[in-house]
Amino acid sequence: MKELSDKVAVVTGAASGIGRALAAAFAAENMRVVLADVEETALDEAAHAIAPTARGAIAVRTDVSKADQVDALAVAAERAFGAVHVVCNNAGVALSGLTWTHTIADWEWVLGVNLWGVIHGVRAFMPRLLANGSEGHVVNTASIAGLLSAPGMAVYGVSKHGVVALSETLHHELRLLGAPVGVSVLCPAAVATRIMDSARNRPPALADTAPSLPREEGMRDAARASLAAGLRPERVAALVVEAVRTNRFWVLPHPDWKQFVRVRFEDVLEDRNPSPEAIEGLVNPGTPSS
Repeated sequence: MKELSDKVAVVTGAASGIGRALAAAFAAENMRVVLADVEETALDEAAHAIAPTARGAIAVRTDVSKADQVDALAVAAERAFGAVHVVCNNAGVALSGLTWTHTIADWEWVLGVNLWGVIHGVRAFMPRLLANGSEGHVVNTASIAGLLSAPGMAVYGVSKHGVVALSETLHHELRLLGAPVGVSVLCPAAVATRIMDSARNRPPALADTAPSLPREEGMRDAARASLAAGLRPERVAALVVEAVRTNRFWVLPHPDWKQFVRVRFEDVLEDRNPSPEAIEGLVNPGTPSS
């Protein structure tokens, strides 16, 4: 999609972090932008902030874990602006801890937002993108944790590995159909967002009832410190816009992390047990220089 001006973009998780930066980046391209999030006050603020530069902007409160709400988002976008051209399934939450200590509620909450949110977005918007008969693009936000598997990140990693698999499959299907719709999967490492504080939006029905272990608290503190020193969301958003323009599938904003991904896949090809070197960047976040 070389021409973005006057097109329509939908961004979930748009109230903060990467999502808010994506909405601003699309607004700067003179696009109409539909912002979606569960955090209503922050969502309205984000929509207001981009209004001066966007061709048009609306906020639609959406819980992406709910199929009917994502369907309603698609309808609202069409009613406001007509055909949708770019869809960023970006909403995400995170938690850390030892695999066996996570509750059913932990799994339901994280998978509901991170994986089912993308599934619902693809299911709701892909038929519309194909029906347009014009160029379109889907961006699914995964993570470097969708390419690597680190201790303390089982729930998050499972959700993000799922997003990578879904995105890659979708890419192949669209190419086989000869459809003019591209796919990108975003796999960042540390970005300066509040994702480790996403429990602020955790629904009461899926509240965290498990006691925290000292080791788990240490994992969370390390993750927050890594994020604080991470890449700015605006830089990530700029790379996504470039990927949409050039129809690039893989978007890895932290190129130095490719060394760890390479080790992991070499383990697979060489029939080796998982190497500790493959998770060095996740265990010691200061290792990559990016």
